[in-house]
Amino acid sequence: MRLIVGISGASGVIISIKLLAKLKELGVETHLIITHGAELTIRHETNFDLFAIRQLADRSYGVDDIDASIASGSFPHDGMIIVPCSMKTVAGIAAGYAENLLLRAADICLKEHRKLIIVPREIPLSRIHLRNLKEIADYGATIVPPMLTFYNVPSTIDDQVNHIVGKILMQFGFPGITPAWDPSAKMSVATVDAD
Repeated sequence: MRLIVGISGASGVIISIKLLAKLKELGVETHLIITHGAELTIRHETNFDLFAIRQLADRSYGVDDIDASIASGSFPHDGMIIVPCSMKTVAGIAAGYAENLLLRAADICLKEHRKLIIVPREIPLSRIHLRNLKEIADYGATIVPPMLTFYNVPSTIDDQVNHIVGKILMQFGFPGITPAWDPSAKMSVATVDAD
């Protein structure tokens, strides 16, 4: 399997890093695009080195490298994941505004009817955001919002991130990486006495 992974400047870049590591472990060939905004977010949110993140992929491209092989519909691949996906990127995809390699690669997925997975990171969502997400879903993209889940009884942020990575992988036929739900497990919830 060959996948394109795009990282845009939204919060939540740890999801993309974990995803790249898991895809490498699964033997999936990955082609990585990191936007300028994502580079800033990576520095702000993590201790990961950009070089180390690029090493998780089989091939890495500059976001302005518009003549890269993945900018052509003739480049064969099984789909693309944009995680996290900023609302600016969502708007660019919805409008067909392929001004950089990330947007161009997403545009190709839609025109070639290839799988495009969008992991949007914004809260709350405005009506404009919702309209744009609906537009790209109508064009064939799958929206996988990184929502908190509790049925898997997570005990750490890492559990939550792994669950989201598992949900993304399931879109390409891989089994989820979240432990099976145990209905007998209970989360401890701190309560506040109203008195």
